[in-house]
Order: sequence, then C-alpha cells, then structure tokens
Amino acid sequence: QLRLVESGGGLVQPGGSLRLSCAASGYSIRDYAIGWFRQAPGKEREGISCLSYNAVYTYTNYADSMKGRFTVSSDNVKNTVYLQMNSLKPEDTGIYYCAAVWGSCRRTMADFDSWGQGTQVTVSS
Repeated sequence: QLRLVESGGGLVQPGGSLRLSCAASGYSIRDYAIGWFRQAPGKEREGISCLSYNAVYTYTNYADSMKGRFTVSSDNVKNTVYLQMNSLKPEDTGIYYCAAVWGSCRRTMADFDSWGQGTQVTVSS
C-alpha cells in the first residue's frame, strides 16, 4: 500500500507562503491520484485539490476561497506531490493532509484509502 508523509507546515504571517510536500513510498505516484485536504480547528475536514496523472480536480464545497491561491504539482523523480499556498490567511490555519487512491481523483474523501499523518499550518501575526 502507498505510504504518504506530509511535511512543510509551520507558522507563517498573513500574506505569506508555504509549500507543503507529500512524499510517497512503496509505489509510484504516477499510478495514483493524490488529494490535499485540511481541517481547521472545530470544523470538518474539507477537500482542497487532487492531482492525478492527467487531471486536476478542485473541491468546491466551500466556494472558491482556496482555488486561486493554492496550486498542486508533482515531481515524479522525487515521487512527491506539492501544495503551494500563497497569500495565506488566518482562516487557512489547520492540519493539512494528503491522501491517495489508485487511478483517478475521487469526489468523496472517504474513497481515498491511504492517508498521511498531517502537517500543521498556522497563519498568525
């Protein structure tokens, strides 16, 4: 089974940027769809975006607050998927997770069967 480890979180001021990494092992990410999710304190987990071999899927359950600021990318040599986060806001604070499912992106996060441990992102002045 694919194993995922998130890193890159930390404390950043509003307006700043972070790049989160999701390092995969066991299998090539080219065979999987990798999704990014986050959970703010006291709120339900929500989807951000998913990257597969040939497509990007953006989750829109909470309008478009993240779409223009967050970008997913991958490095097949490093077997790693990234989440570039720009113009960060205090409401972006939370635990960020990556998850994988074989094949294409899925609409429901329950369909992702491999999850990382999460990395904390705190946006505060």
